[in-house]
Amino acid sequence: MTIQRDVMEYDVVIVGAGPAGLAAAIHLKQLATLNAQELSICLLDKGSEVGSHIVSGCVMNPRGLDELIPNWRELGFPVTTEVKKDKIVYLTKSKQYKLPLPSDWSNYGNYIISLSQLCRKLAEYAESLGVEIYPGFAAKSALIEDGILKGILTGDMGLARDGTPSANYQPGIEIRAKQTILAEGCRGSVSKQLIEYFKLNADSQAQTYGLGIKEIWRVDPKKHRLGNVTHTIGYPLDAQTYGGGFVYHLAGGLVSVGLVTALDYQNPYLSPYEEFQRFKLHPNIKRLLKDGERLEYGARTVVEGGLQALPKLCFPGGILIGDSAGFINVPKVKGVHNAIKSGMLGASAILSAIKQNQPVATSYPELFKNSWLYQDLHAVRNIRPAFQHGRLLGLIYTALEKFILRGKAPWTFKIQKADHLRTQYKSKSERITYPAYDHKISFDKASSVHLANVTHDDNQPIHLQLKDPSSAIKINLVDFAAPETRYCPAGVYEIVKKNGLAQLQINAQNCVHCKACDIKDPTQNITWTVPEAGSGPQYSDM
Repeated sequence: MTIQRDVMEYDVVIVGAGPAGLAAAIHLKQLATLNAQELSICLLDKGSEVGSHIVSGCVMNPRGLDELIPNWRELGFPVTTEVKKDKIVYLTKSKQYKLPLPSDWSNYGNYIISLSQLCRKLAEYAESLGVEIYPGFAAKSALIEDGILKGILTGDMGLARDGTPSANYQPGIEIRAKQTILAEGCRGSVSKQLIEYFKLNADSQAQTYGLGIKEIWRVDPKKHRLGNVTHTIGYPLDAQTYGGGFVYHLAGGLVSVGLVTALDYQNPYLSPYEEFQRFKLHPNIKRLLKDGERLEYGARTVVEGGLQALPKLCFPGGILIGDSAGFINVPKVKGVHNAIKSGMLGASAILSAIKQNQPVATSYPELFKNSWLYQDLHAVRNIRPAFQHGRLLGLIYTALEKFILRGKAPWTFKIQKADHLRTQYKSKSERITYPAYDHKISFDKASSVHLANVTHDDNQPIHLQLKDPSSAIKINLVDFAAPETRYCPAGVYEIVKKNGLAQLQINAQNCVHCKACDIKDPTQNITWTVPEAGSGPQYSDM
């Protein structure tokens, strides 16, 4: 059957309405205005509205926003809670010990924000400049012709479970552009296609990721400390697993609490979700949350590989920015200002390519290399890889780097293996017993997913695809004790018995779009694809 699709044409199409994509759109319009140039820009986002799929800690360095919109304070941007107290602590099971804080890691002068809210404000600003923003349109695949990216194809709407058109079927749209900017965030599906097609990671080290799980609580006003920031290392994670927790006191009596678990963990019995529940049961965290109210829950993966894991940033017809490339400063736990800066650098390169009628924005890598963004990532390039050898050696090297070498080491550590290759066989691993939920501080996955306001039409095709359905049992279950049932923070994957035989059941309606399954599956058997646009979590203040 030949499908007749509408075609829309723009100068630039941007995929993803996070801070990077919105910054790119805004800066493109700013530069075009300065040059008296007409420039049509289309920005797409798979969420039902801008911000609905955004999850972040989030303590923001205002540097990027200052450069993008210098008068943002006068414009009423939702960036008002300045950090008043900042500390990092080492947790044991029952105690905490304050650690020295390197001066350049201090959060004083930064702001505790809701990134969802910031993105909505950035979207308003972008629209005021003439950017066309279309939430509820999911980029399904890349349009590549003669080895050049020509735009993207949005996903079909109204497909039945078996993939055939239903009565409400609407074909996806071809959105063509001179240049395409990928700002999908971590492990974006179209970015993944393009990285593979153009071999953008051929000269890069293996990428590594973390899974961040976060809740918003309203706490007892007597316990609330506006502007307080605490980062933790140690408990509950084992000594071989990288990661840490955070507690941020926002305005309105709210507290953001979360845990990031690196996905290069070895033990297949480890569950990042359960580790987060244990984190909240630590006496210091539990004391804060007691008698409070849990308001929101969310999860997403973050890119942790740093400078040496960056793919090539430009290719015929497009570029990668933000988390699609991997610009997070992991040791500093900062990514928003870097995302904004990468969007601005990318915008400059894209505009130059369009003006010169060039298919490749060749100036982008050089602009990056000469920017403070590069310096930011270069200074910390060795810290995350140092933790591949365990927490103790990682902490020792971090101290050496921060207090003696100060980012000037003449060496660069390698990331040794992709995350899925670090998973041990169950025969070499110790089972982990997690405490029962008390339903006051710790909760089951079903109630958490409910707070993420997840919506997926039960009749739409399952967007989590297995390359080989049989390997879920004969490899994952037999060799690794079905780790997908534990690394997923939303209860999507279950092992059930049918006719006496074990079978993997996929509850796709629970998916919060974190992409952990696409990253951590031991055989890379699971592929996360874009569901029907507007599906997934509906975050408001994350």
